[in-house]
Amino acid sequence: MSPATMMAAWRRYAWLTMAVLVIVAAVLAFVWGPWRDSGFVEHRMLRRTDIPAAIAIARDGAVWFTIEMSDALGVHRQGRLERVSKHTYNLESLGLDVDATGNVWFTDGPARAVSRMAPDGSIRSFPLTTGVVRLGRLAVGPDNAVWFADATTASVTRLKDGVFTRHASRSAGAAPWGVAVEPRGTVWATLPDANRLARIAGDGQMTEFDVPTRGSGLGDVAVDATGVVWFLEQQAGKIGRFADSRFTEFVIPTPSPGLTALAVAPDGAVWVTELRSGRLGRLRNGRVTEFRLPRPDARPFGVAVDRANNVWYTDLGGWLGMLRAAQATSR
Repeated sequence: MSPATMMAAWRRYAWLTMAVLVIVAAVLAFVWGPWRDSGFVEHRMLRRTDIPAAIAIARDGAVWFTIEMSDALGVHRQGRLERVSKHTYNLESLGLDVDATGNVWFTDGPARAVSRMAPDGSIRSFPLTTGVVRLGRLAVGPDNAVWFADATTASVTRLKDGVFTRHASRSAGAAPWGVAVEPRGTVWATLPDANRLARIAGDGQMTEFDVPTRGSGLGDVAVDATGVVWFLEQQAGKIGRFADSRFTEFVIPTPSPGLTALAVAPDGAVWVTELRSGRLGRLRNGRVTEFRLPRPDARPFGVAVDRANNVWYTDLGGWLGMLRAAQATSR
């Protein structure tokens, strides 16, 4: 074989080898690279200064969220983001829910009120009687009564037909935060300073239960379809479960995750946001699985799950995100 022939053969071999290496690298990049389809879809806020916080999903699938330090609520519907003016500025508007007729209810600290945005965009506020308000979460019951946590009066308060009814805790220093309403009307709340879980029966009687972990930093609470109560232990880095008068606690694998919100999916999975670690956490069948968000500076804050088990979240960096159900349920 002449040198020229050998050189040509070597070149063909080199090109083939390089082609194989390029193909292998491309496959590995697709499988392991950060640009692979992880199931996350994120939407940048319409204004760079907007900070999305609380989140709730309407029956029609619209995803509503509060926007800190702005005069609007945000909504994602029909594939696009919108800002809907509410004419007054938000400040720590962390209570948000949507009733059966599409009214959006939210806590309105600067106005010292609970307010309602109707489907036509009109606003009606229901002023509280206290000069100062510290309001936590808000939830709408099956009868469209609105329940919210009022730390100022150490009460879980019901708003129905324009009338406020307070249910005060007897615990010293109680400052309710999380609120959830069962389909049968029983109300659950967290009392972080007292480290207790509270239940309000249909007759208005409040019963309190001590959470096993001291100083757990109770946050959100939710009730699943079977009546099991789930709650967030922010300081302890745990998800709590209460059923049949017994507590069970599940530790988040990542230390000091910075838990901020909790929601129960239709399939029974419990989802939490991990602000410090930039992850979503899912508790299913007693096991916690974590999902890292696509951006290295992610700061997930609020979480809600739609009827199709898509997981929606707000990010304090100015994003509304979604983890598709296919990926959310596959691991």
